[in-house]
Amino acid sequence: MSDHSRLYMGTAFVAGVCLTVLCKDLFYPELEDRLREYRARHRPAPSSDDEPPLSARPGPPAIVDGVEGCIGNTPLFRIKSLSDVTGCEILGKAEFLNGAGQSSKDRVALSMIEIAEELGILTPHSGDTIYEGTSGSTGISLATLARAKGYLAHICMPSDQAIEKSDLLLKLGAIVDRVPPAPIVEKDNFVNRARSLARAHTASSGTNSGTSTPDVPDLPTPSDGRGFFADQFENEANWQAHFNGTGPEIYAQCDGKLDAFVAGAGTGGTISGVALFLKPRIPKLSVVLADPQGSGLYNRVRYGVMFDRKEKEGTRRRRQVDTIVEGIGINRVTANFEAGKELVDDAVRVTDAQALAMARWLVEKDGLFIGSSSAVNCFAAVKTAMKLGPGHRIVTVLSDSGSRHLSRFWAKAGNVGGAVDTKLEDVLNAVDSS
Repeated sequence: MSDHSRLYMGTAFVAGVCLTVLCKDLFYPELEDRLREYRARHRPAPSSDDEPPLSARPGPPAIVDGVEGCIGNTPLFRIKSLSDVTGCEILGKAEFLNGAGQSSKDRVALSMIEIAEELGILTPHSGDTIYEGTSGSTGISLATLARAKGYLAHICMPSDQAIEKSDLLLKLGAIVDRVPPAPIVEKDNFVNRARSLARAHTASSGTNSGTSTPDVPDLPTPSDGRGFFADQFENEANWQAHFNGTGPEIYAQCDGKLDAFVAGAGTGGTISGVALFLKPRIPKLSVVLADPQGSGLYNRVRYGVMFDRKEKEGTRRRRQVDTIVEGIGINRVTANFEAGKELVDDAVRVTDAQALAMARWLVEKDGLFIGSSSAVNCFAAVKTAMKLGPGHRIVTVLSDSGSRHLSRFWAKAGNVGGAVDTKLEDVLNAVDSS
């Protein structure tokens, strides 16, 4: 197959899927069955001998156009303490160095916006507003890129997330709607609220006069432009961003030589996109899910059942995944996780106490200040290294900085202190002090 044909097929796939996913609730509900059939027939093609070789970017970075040009090509570095103590090479993909929102969600936000622009769903400087339901990082990336590309942003997030995230969103000019945590099946869930607000915005603008305005209390609806619901959980532009970016970068940086990839799943886009790229090229690669307590994905991967005992009736302390970890952990299978779930080989459960202990360890030993989901990933990488044995290479994702988690996760972790000498056993055997 020629390069032109492959490029055409890939572009057609992304455009077709994303147009349906992004717009089906507004315009084309009857395409649901056709989309399902299309997904079953079309999957990324495995690597072939005539593919051009991938290479990590050499030398100093080139001059790029705008802040969106600073997304991707993040460093992959050896986490010295974890590598030394396990005898494996544990590498961290420094996604906190993406140049817009400083997290792995920069890739996703840019992908969703650019595809929507290509399809004519978003038009810069037209009054269009991007709506999203997010625990924080995707909203920050969307708010940053919205300003850079001529849009407004309206972010709905659970009220129990770290306050510094919503503060930053406000500084970026976004409207922030903090709502009480609620299950996805309830209309007041933060994702459902964002969807409803986008529909109301579009209906009030006259762009889709045949759509009735839903009952959305408390907030006025803008009268100009359209409302675009980014829908990171179900929009397959999410995993495509990692299939086209993160996966190829890891492959090139490792020269195709790695034994395991470890990542958590919130939307599921990262683990699916990277797995879909790497597995056909490295068939023996082990893809491992890092899952916090309270999430059902660990049992989904291990036993095929979406359930966690911390979520059972009578024990759950709040109406969402019961963990202090933000950004990963969920109790449903999203379209993005579905895309790659058959390629996930194993899962590691990580408790809050273990995540907190790992975060402190990385500051103490490496001067590495990371967020809660990255701590979960690193703990799972260590467990994977211990299972594989010395001499293997493991890549994990460092999604964002600890500075975004000061008021919750790091408030619980506390100050690391001066002269300390934590042992790995202390991290592995950490228990909740409460």
